[in-house]
Amino acid sequence: MSASSREGVLLLGSTGSIGESTLDVVRQHPERFRVVGLSAGRRWERLAEQARLYRPDFVHVDVAHQAELRRELSGTGIEVLCGRHSLVELPAREGVDTLFSALLGTAGLEPLMTGLRAHRRICFANKEPLVTAGEAVMREVRARQAVFIPVDSEHSAILQCLQGEAPEDVARIWLTASGGPFRGWSRERYLAATKEQALRHPTWSMGDKITVDSATMMNKALEIIEAAWLYDLPEERIGVLVHPQSIIHSMVEFRDKSVKAQLGLPDMRIPILYALCWPRHESLEMEAPDWARLGRLDFEEPDTEVFRALDLAREALRRGEGWPCVLNAANEVAVELFLKDRLPFGRIAVVVEEALNAYSGGHHELHELIELDHSTRRRTRERCGHEDAPCC
Repeated sequence: MSASSREGVLLLGSTGSIGESTLDVVRQHPERFRVVGLSAGRRWERLAEQARLYRPDFVHVDVAHQAELRRELSGTGIEVLCGRHSLVELPAREGVDTLFSALLGTAGLEPLMTGLRAHRRICFANKEPLVTAGEAVMREVRARQAVFIPVDSEHSAILQCLQGEAPEDVARIWLTASGGPFRGWSRERYLAATKEQALRHPTWSMGDKITVDSATMMNKALEIIEAAWLYDLPEERIGVLVHPQSIIHSMVEFRDKSVKAQLGLPDMRIPILYALCWPRHESLEMEAPDWARLGRLDFEEPDTEVFRALDLAREALRRGEGWPCVLNAANEVAVELFLKDRLPFGRIAVVVEEALNAYSGGHHELHELIELDHSTRRRTRERCGHEDAPCC
């Protein structure tokens, strides 16, 4: 098959764990996909290795590393781009058929909107654009009749369970959570957790930020908000169950009380491949589940006294306007400071709650929400102290 007949994939966030898994999936299907663009932040050396292997038309890197990357890729014919404006415009470039966004945080919001307006197929692995500006994003999705596919294992599972079903028959969806490394911990022990403990996830291999979000269950909290926009459901019809085996990735309950679940090993390549090939299930080089050895599937209610993020997200979703945006922005700052040893683990949810309490509402449009995101980050840092000093 010629290069022009293959699907051109632009991968934003290529050097993170999701990006690396996406490239492995693409490697397994060279007859179908061609990498036309890659972007990364500071990991320019790994980006250079990926570029030499996959030969994209262009790459994008943080401004601080453009000179090194240009020098490293000199003579390859690969265009090197940098800067925020270039990143936002990448999805509209010629040759891009699919935008696969694996960027961290709200950095993916504006490129995602560009991709929608350019009529690209969208596969999105980051929750934050829908959390921050769900109404604006989904308005664009509907206006463009876009192919808009989630990559999160939970939302991929819901999407698969809904295939062929009438929306009015859905009574409830259930998002499953592993419980992270602190499942069953007392509140006192949880509040004193260390960074080493928070980064030791029992079932998934992920980047540091999402691993910490899993430890606080903010990851699941953001998924509640994301699900409300994706599936047009009120928060009371979105349940959460702790499922430590991480085999059932989510479930849909129907009006007749029957339930459909999507099962599989905890490997992000499965939902990545499904997003790229939706609605088909293509082949993947990995082991199949050994059901006899697995033996059992357990479920329990999440402890909302310990994991405060779940109730904070539900309240933000009920209030609407900019509350989810504030929740996400404050959490991103708090997690960043925690990972830099400038904030105790037990203060993460407190910092988020303080930001929510300080917000008075009134933001609706996309440009207002982007500014609210920036101002919330600034105020959160100010409340916690200067960026170069210990915080809280």
